[in-house]
This record gives sequence, structure tokens and C-alpha cells, in this order.
Amino acid sequence: MKRLVFIMMIVMSVTGIIAQNEVDALRYSQSFYQGTARSMAMGNAFGALGADFSSLSTNPAGLGLYRSSEFSITPEFFYKNTQSTYNGEVNDDSRSVLAISNLGFVVTNKIPSGTTSAPWKYYQFAVGMNRTNNFNNNILIEGDNHDHSKIDVYLDKAYGIDYQIIGDENGNYTFDLFPAWYVYLLDTIPGFSDIYTSPVPQGGIRQREIIENRGSTNEWLFSAGANLNDRVFFGATLGLPYLRYFRTSTFSEYDVADTIPGFDEWTYKENVTTIGWGVNLKLGVIVWPVDWLRLGAAFHTPSAFIELEDFYSTTTSAQLGPDFNVKSSPNGEYTYDLTTPLKAIGSIGLIIGKYGLISGDYEFVDYSKTRLRAPDYTFTDENNAIKNSYQSTYNLRLGTEWRYTNFSFRGGYSLYGSPYADKLNDGKLTSYSLGLGYTEGNIGIDLAWVHSQMKQDYYLYSSTNFTTNPTNQQMNANHFALSIKSKF
Repeated sequence: MKRLVFIMMIVMSVTGIIAQNEVDALRYSQSFYQGTARSMAMGNAFGALGADFSSLSTNPAGLGLYRSSEFSITPEFFYKNTQSTYNGEVNDDSRSVLAISNLGFVVTNKIPSGTTSAPWKYYQFAVGMNRTNNFNNNILIEGDNHDHSKIDVYLDKAYGIDYQIIGDENGNYTFDLFPAWYVYLLDTIPGFSDIYTSPVPQGGIRQREIIENRGSTNEWLFSAGANLNDRVFFGATLGLPYLRYFRTSTFSEYDVADTIPGFDEWTYKENVTTIGWGVNLKLGVIVWPVDWLRLGAAFHTPSAFIELEDFYSTTTSAQLGPDFNVKSSPNGEYTYDLTTPLKAIGSIGLIIGKYGLISGDYEFVDYSKTRLRAPDYTFTDENNAIKNSYQSTYNLRLGTEWRYTNFSFRGGYSLYGSPYADKLNDGKLTSYSLGLGYTEGNIGIDLAWVHSQMKQDYYLYSSTNFTTNPTNQQMNANHFALSIKSKF
């Protein structure tokens, strides 16, 4: 029963009900850190290492290990392929994009000896950006459904509602039932004003959904750090995450064999855009008790996204025999707030002379603490769904680096645990990475390759009486990053 409730909630955004829900809350709460090529090549396990701009997004105490000022920029090429298996049919689609995953500027100041009573060595300030999530993805799902249609979900929803209410273009059903009514996908049964029928058959049709996802979350950072006697390092970051998410989904049902009288195909297209800024605070410390060991700890407050804006619209079309009709909804808009979970990170770094290092980060996050809010709506059901559907989890990041003359050779592994409670879905992400760095004087060039994998189930639609079989999705992503750094 709990799994069925979860399925019904998870597909609300694809059944014609455009609303903010637990799916959106999870999407905007997850961080899959990118940043510089050096950090990406080492699994982003920099919580105890520092002296890399990526650490400002995980443990800002890493800023305290800078001994010179630095500018860095990291362009990246991102490619993601998704294989979807629905009712035995396998399809795949992909998306590639060029982007900037890091842009950073660090100013380091050395404190003259004897100017303070405490043995402070350096203090630093930094400003820049790290990318924390990438939404770019294309998905193709297609297969035969012999049991029911998405129109059956519409019929469930419309049951008992007078046709004059459904037929009100400015009413409560302007994005789903009204357009379906307008293009004759819904009609009343003779003698009734609130019971409906449809020319679309109950099963025996081919279904297809094409999903195009765009956008990312980039975090702008304003940081300060300090070095106490080359043994203890402090840092703080004011983070301003900026998210942009664009989704276009096109769901179609059609008569492949052309054997269903009065029905050829119908399509429901939905466009959703979400944009907005948030704010958070990160505090961190790194202790270097002996030359071969560094220990780090960091705390991230929840990110408060204030006045996220959603813009949405739908278009419904139907080819019913010789008749073709299409109806677009008005443009919808809604503003709401989102609070993401806090994070706690513990880190360790083993320094092996001048030759290499091994590092690890352990990050705790509880996705069930995410909350949606708005002044004109309580989000009670959605927040209850968040509490019941998600759980606390851990993220593990491991990295290593080995140096030979001016070259550095790197590798990494990261595991982002499943956010879903009671095994409702998979959603676990694993990444493997390799990298190479070269330094000549004050100039450094780093290359990184990161391969990520994730599995999850996706449902085309659901209602009390009708739920599709899950679409099993296998996602594979590759990042290729190039960082250029200049010290001064």
C-alpha cells in the first residue's frame, strides 16, 4: 500500500496536475558536486585537503590552506544517456552540453610575524562559483499497453464533476481536463452530466513519452579563511545557490495498426520552468596534528530558496478519425519557498610525503527534512509525502593523488546513497573518476573524467484504479573537465 501511494504521488506531475511536490523537493535538495577538474578527478574528496576552490562548497576551511592568490576556471563537456525499458521495449536517448563548472578568485594575505598575539599565518578571501547539480537529460519511453490508457486517469478524475465545471476554461481544470474536453477526448455518457466516456480505447495502444530536461544548480560563493600556525584552519562560506530547471514532456498514445475506429492518436505536452535563488551558510575546520594526517569537519545550514518561481503550460491535441483539434492552456505561474536539509561532513586526509595523498569524505543528509511553503497554501500533503517517501542517507567520497616531477595522477570514487525510504525506489548514484595535472611555475592545467551511474523506476501515470508498470531506467553520465589555474 505504501508503495502504491508513493507511485501515485511520484507521477502527479505527469498526469496533468502541474504542482510543486516531493519530486521537485528532492531534485532541488540533492548536490552532486562538480567544481574544479582536480577535485572532480579525486571524487570531490577534498574536505580535509583544501587549497582547491571546490572545497568552498564542501568544507570552506580548505580556503585556509591557500598560501598564494589564485584564479581558476573550469569548462566542462557533459554527456548523459538514459536507457528506458517499458513493458519489454528498450529505448534510449541522450543529451550533451558545454558548461562552466567552476569560476573562482582567491586573495591570500600573509600576516607579518609579531603583528598579532596569536600565531596567525595567513588569511584569505574568495569569490566565485561551483556547479552542484546538472539536470540536463533526454529520455525516450515507448511500449504497448494492453490494459489501460492515460485517458482512464482523466475519466477517474472527471467522475462526478459536472461537465459545465470541466468546460470552464478559467476553472480548476484548465491544464488537463478542460483541454481534453475541448478536443473531444472526453464526453458525457448520454443521460448523465457527470459521467464520461472517451473514443480512446482502454488498452491495446502504443504509448510514448519524450522528456527533455535542461538546467543546473550553480552556487555562488563568498568565503573567508584563516591559517592558525599551519596547524588549524578555519573557513566560512556564504552560499547563494541559483537554480534553473526546464522540463518539456510530450506524452502520446496512438493506434499503431490503424484498427481502432474513430481514433488515431492524441498528445499531451507540458512545459515547466523553475528559477530562483537561495541562501545558506557553511562553516568548517581542518586540523593538521601531524605531517601525515589531516582531519576536517564541516556543517552546512539548510538552503532557503525564497520565492522560487514556476511557469507552466500544457497543449493537448487529438486526431480522431478525420478530425484534428488542439487546445493550449493559459500560462500558469506560482511562487513558493523551499528549505533543503542541513548537511554534516567529516573528512580525513593521509599525506604520504611529497609523493601522494589519500582522502575521504563522509557526508550526512536527511532528505525527509526538506519542506515546501507558501503564504497561500500549506503544502501539508506534499510535506507529509516528503517525510514518508525519503530518508536520511550518507554520501561517501574517496580520492587519491600521486605526483611525479611536474605531473599529478589522480583517481576517485563517490557513492551517493539512495534518498528513498523503505526501498521505494533506487536512486543511488555511483561515480568513478580519473585525472591528470601538470604544473609549470604559477600555471596549472588539470584534466578530469567522471563516469556516473544511477538506476531508478519511473511511472508514466497513476490513479486510484490505474497504474502503469514501472519504466526501468539506467542512466550513465560522463563529465570531461579542464581547469586552468594561475597563482600570483
